[in-house]
Amino acid sequence: MKEKQPSSINCFVCGRENPAGLKLDFFMVEEGKTNSSFSLPKHYEGYPGIVHGGIIAAILDETGGRALMTEPERFFVTAQLDVRYRKPVHTETPLMAVGYALDQKGRVAKARSEIQNSDGDVLAEADLVLVEVDPSQLSDQDPESLGWRVYPDN
Repeated sequence: MKEKQPSSINCFVCGRENPAGLKLDFFMVEEGKTNSSFSLPKHYEGYPGIVHGGIIAAILDETGGRALMTEPERFFVTAQLDVRYRKPVHTETPLMAVGYALDQKGRVAKARSEIQNSDGDVLAEADLVLVEVDPSQLSDQDPESLGWRVYPDN
């Protein structure tokens, strides 16, 4: 199973038309596990050649939440994000973000995410607590009109 997940127009991490965005593609590779392969250009660095920690946190946040997205219009928001930076995450190098759904009780769920280099070394990781958005809060929204869909590969 490798199913491409929807993206949006303006999301910083996955948005297709956000000029400052990362434009990452995410795939559900098995139930409760998602990933994204990417490389980040230098304009996302903090120190020279090293990805800024806030960018790393944003990717870990998005990746963990997407591991819980078993239905395209099932959304979770992050209540807690505990990030650990293990090794420098270099710009302009192949990277993989992996997210794992861990547990869900009612509307509260836990997930874990990590960023790995091409050797599989974990460079950064996060534990997340997320809350499922009540579908009634989205009932007046049409996700398709907001650009929430699976975009074709470039």
